[in-house]
Amino acid sequence: MSDGPIPKKTTLDKDLKKIVRLEKATAAAGRQASKIGIGLLFLLGVLVYVALTSGGIEGGLYVVVAGVIGGYMALNIGANDVANNMGPAVGAKAMTLVGALMIASVLEAAGAIVAGSDVVTTISKGIIDPGVMPDATTFIWAMLSALLAAAVWVNLATYLNAPVSTTHSIVGGVLGGGIAAASWSAVNWPVMAKIAASWVISPVLGGIIAALFLIAIKKLVIYREDRIAASKTWVPVFVGILACAFSVYLVIKGLKNVWQPSPVELIMIGVGAFFFAYAVVRFCVVRAAATLENRRKSVGKLFTIPLIFSAALLSFAHGANDVANAVGPLAAVVSAVETGDITAKVTVPIWVLVVGAFGISAGLVLFGPKLIRTVGEKITKLDPVRAFAVALSAALTVIVASGFGLPVSSTHIAVGAVFGVGFLREYLVNRQRQSMTPLGLSTVPAGSDIVRTAASQKRALKKARKRRLVRRSHVYTIIAAWLVTVPCSAAVAALIFYIIRGAMMP
Repeated sequence: MSDGPIPKKTTLDKDLKKIVRLEKATAAAGRQASKIGIGLLFLLGVLVYVALTSGGIEGGLYVVVAGVIGGYMALNIGANDVANNMGPAVGAKAMTLVGALMIASVLEAAGAIVAGSDVVTTISKGIIDPGVMPDATTFIWAMLSALLAAAVWVNLATYLNAPVSTTHSIVGGVLGGGIAAASWSAVNWPVMAKIAASWVISPVLGGIIAALFLIAIKKLVIYREDRIAASKTWVPVFVGILACAFSVYLVIKGLKNVWQPSPVELIMIGVGAFFFAYAVVRFCVVRAAATLENRRKSVGKLFTIPLIFSAALLSFAHGANDVANAVGPLAAVVSAVETGDITAKVTVPIWVLVVGAFGISAGLVLFGPKLIRTVGEKITKLDPVRAFAVALSAALTVIVASGFGLPVSSTHIAVGAVFGVGFLREYLVNRQRQSMTPLGLSTVPAGSDIVRTAASQKRALKKARKRRLVRRSHVYTIIAAWLVTVPCSAAVAALIFYIIRGAMMP
């Protein structure tokens, strides 16, 4: 009997599904186009703002161009770098994506304007010697090339879903622009060696510290028979450590341009923050214990509020610390145009900080959700306890590295911490699966159904042990992006410099 023609309903269902997919794709493309349009409007606003601010300055065209490129760089910093602060908290469901965007956009801008760099080392931490530059005009071309190359690279990395270090991007841009403008001898190679070392130091330190804290939380709280009683003892201690670390971190990184306390003052700040947080959290945990069940999920709830505060403080410190990546070369161009001279350090005008601050916030709101989801959800599954370990690691690693004078990247630290808790979780799960072996297999006669069933169970367990809880595709993409950031941004900067010089010289 013939199957007959395909029912019309089936064909109609397929057509409807195609239409729905097409509508979704069209809507997504429309949203992306709208975001790009808003970004272009922001850059147009920067152009007008800088033109009005720098009106009457000889060579003001360079300042306007640098302002627009600086705004473009700030957009990309917001789109890429801020995800490291908010991603774990969003992935752990401690806050919604909208809430994270609102908190981060406000605190990033506040950190940039309130505690942003009054004086920045515009030659990016001494990478090149400004004294070897032929003249101020060549220096301006090199800075424009560095800024544009870094912005283009971070934009590409964001498109590829790879969180990269914007500091390393601008370092590569300055390196390439400096070599093209002067020579290889202009580069401070010992400084570059330290920066290259940070490619390994940052993620490894972040991953190890995050994994160690996660192990401590598991052994002292999660694996205890009475989790609530253990929480009363240890959760205040862990949150106190977090408060201590973040208070010191905030002073060292977020307020370094408005206040530089002595080591004794730093110790007093950290100790005071620890005991204050311990007392508050101890009181809150004891009150909440009466309504909590003896479950892991209940313990996670106790870390939710501290996790939100840590993400907020990271955003403030990031805005204060990393705004220089967007405005440092811009400030160098402004100084060179105004004075006609080249200096390693310059005073940053407030309008330059405003461009960087609002650019970071705009980039976060428009394009940040993509990387926030990648860091918080796609690399590995995070819950409040794991996200807490990541946040604590981010602050502690920066403090430890600063104490030893090691150059580190906050991006590499945060993502390395996510890798650390993810691979630890994978190791613990696989070790548990390895301990699950079929019982009584050796005492059963060969060829029996029981042996075959047990053997198939063993094969299933072996297959289950190969399950990976960290997505390798994201790991490989991110690590590859980290390794090529400096050379790629350097190559692009050199190319842009040659193009500018060819166009400007007769």
